[in-house]
Amino acid sequence: MKPEVRHIIIAGTVPLFFIYILYIIKIWEVGMGWEFIQLGIYPFKMKGLLGIFTHPLIHSNFAHLAANTLPLFFLSWCLYYFYHGLASSLFFILWVSCGILTFLIGKPGWHIGASGLIYGLAFFLFFSGVLRKHIPLMAISLLIAFLYGGLVWNMFPFFTPENTSWEGHLSGAVSGILCAFAFKHYGP
Repeated sequence: MKPEVRHIIIAGTVPLFFIYILYIIKIWEVGMGWEFIQLGIYPFKMKGLLGIFTHPLIHSNFAHLAANTLPLFFLSWCLYYFYHGLASSLFFILWVSCGILTFLIGKPGWHIGASGLIYGLAFFLFFSGVLRKHIPLMAISLLIAFLYGGLVWNMFPFFTPENTSWEGHLSGAVSGILCAFAFKHYGP
């Protein structure tokens, strides 16, 4: 197998495994008749602290999970392909920082889903490519702007449906931008 093909496949293993875990959790939750919403973030409440670490694992229904699947796979694949040495650390930092910010700015209620992580990945990849001025990364920045430029509107309360956590989206975006600046001298 050519090294480039091998690198493409390896970059997809962690994202695929993570998505597999998300579906197993949802199937388990539905199959057992449980509700895992209490594993989300509930801002400014002790009961919501655990959600900082568990919120991307929980989705309200299969439609919510399906809507997050393709962007989560593509963006995390880009992260693991282009930033393979930093990818796992960045993924974890984006996950936790998005959770912390949502805990600090969120409206009362449970905040769940991997959307904040998706926003973190999209904004990290976009700004990192622009900051580094590295041609392949700038191409990824343009592709992300083309594919996911509409995400920007869901970070503001007046454009977001009532039951959607715009705070989680905004938290992910801020986390992604901060990571792009913090890690601009690391990686490719």
